[in-house]
Amino acid sequence: MPLHLREANASGYIRCMRLAFLLLLLAHTTLAQTPPKADILIRNGRLYDGTGNTWTQADVAVRNGRIVAVGRLPASYPADTVLDARGLAVAPGFIDVHTHIEDDEMRQPTADNFLYDGVTTVVTGNCGSSRPDLRRYFHSLDSARLSVNVASLIGHGTVRKAVMGRARRAPSEAELLRMEALVDSAMRAGAVGLSSGLIYVPGTYSRTPELVRLARVAGRAGGLYATHMRNETDSVTFSIEEALRIGREASLPVQISHLKLGGQQNWGRTAGLLSLIETARQAGQAVTIDQYPYTASSTSLSTLLPDAVQADGRDSLRARLARPAVRRAVEASLLERLKRRQLRHFSYAVVASFPPDTSYNGLSIEQINQRLGRPHKARAEAATVLDLVLQYDAGMVFHGMSETDVQNIMRYPQNMVASDASIRVWQEGVPHPRGYGSNARVLGHYVRELHVLTLEEAIRRMTSLPAQTFGFADRGLLRPGFVADIVVFDPATVQDRSTFEQPHQYSVGMKYVLVNGRLTVRDGRHTGARSGQVLRK
Repeated sequence: MPLHLREANASGYIRCMRLAFLLLLLAHTTLAQTPPKADILIRNGRLYDGTGNTWTQADVAVRNGRIVAVGRLPASYPADTVLDARGLAVAPGFIDVHTHIEDDEMRQPTADNFLYDGVTTVVTGNCGSSRPDLRRYFHSLDSARLSVNVASLIGHGTVRKAVMGRARRAPSEAELLRMEALVDSAMRAGAVGLSSGLIYVPGTYSRTPELVRLARVAGRAGGLYATHMRNETDSVTFSIEEALRIGREASLPVQISHLKLGGQQNWGRTAGLLSLIETARQAGQAVTIDQYPYTASSTSLSTLLPDAVQADGRDSLRARLARPAVRRAVEASLLERLKRRQLRHFSYAVVASFPPDTSYNGLSIEQINQRLGRPHKARAEAATVLDLVLQYDAGMVFHGMSETDVQNIMRYPQNMVASDASIRVWQEGVPHPRGYGSNARVLGHYVRELHVLTLEEAIRRMTSLPAQTFGFADRGLLRPGFVADIVVFDPATVQDRSTFEQPHQYSVGMKYVLVNGRLTVRDGRHTGARSGQVLRK
């Protein structure tokens, strides 16, 4: 073959080989860039990533319980299930840092009230009351398979009761060592910190050094100190100072539970309280707060009674109140409490749950007193309070906060949204509406209607701030690699429906909720999925 033909053939062969190599390389690159199929792909949503930054238009891909991609994903991105979030907000699942789900998680494991409110994780064991053996409790939760994730604090009151009962005295050194051992065991089991309830027996009988000792144990294990303070009315400033002291001396973060100002005589003092907290933060102390967005609190009826009369259990309480002089003194203390509130009747105290006579549910002490045919006088109502407490320690709703104060506290940047609620059992009692609608109320009423917060900031308070505070390292943000706890809701329609008069109503507006990557609410309806996990420290 002539040389020029051989050269031409060789050149053509080389070009063909180069083309084949390029095609092979392109095919290999295409295959390498094709992402694995997502379990769920959320398309076209307004992404609020949890940082507080302005929303962006983006898609979110979920696989094996985690977020694998965030951004403007190609139309060819493969997925088993595609959810259209056009016009909707896509955010991390909300974290409720203050709940009391003990006893209800087995009765209502689907936790509907939380899911319809956008909550995917709850922190229980608050106000000094938890399960005493958290290792066993966590195993029971693993078996029960709830629809939400659960973390728990170890309760100071629970620990104290296990060692000292309801004794009204300081612990001995030996008792303190036993309490420290119980806190240490709980932290090793995965507790996220120590909680206190200093208006409840037996927590109310403790003093600051005892709390410092136990908080120090929690702090060494990386936990925080969450406190229902000693007083949220007239002595609230002292109570905040005590909480800050415990945090400083025990060297751990402080979380002040459901910050509020109770009693009309205290309305308008929020600036001073927030200044105390912010001054501590500026000095380098880690302090955060939480709040439920209502002007009423909820706790037990016995909190109206003096601490001393409740020592050593209900039998002792009955014995003391059987003595006329003691009973008169307790009634006088109730009347003095009413006077400080600048009220003439116990109309502010409404029964939420009274099992001995459920017809009392939803009635105020004033109304119950009238139903019993007693004089329409405060002294008679005080006697009615004692008669009810002797039968059963009723769950109550106490109306006594200022809407202005609620909004001022809400504006504080280190404030998280919390419900202070249990898993609601449908149509049981007349509970505080916060258990059904705290997050939706913030998003609908305080963001959309009153503009107290921006939507971005409200979502940060419900997601990354609580995740950072309680140490949930891979939750609270929409980032690749993070756990796929995600809520998709309509900012234009999200709203709480629960009221004080008719509390058993679910919030609306949550279109999709994912818990650990599983679709748990779809088109506004619970799917029955129970993929919640125990979040151990």
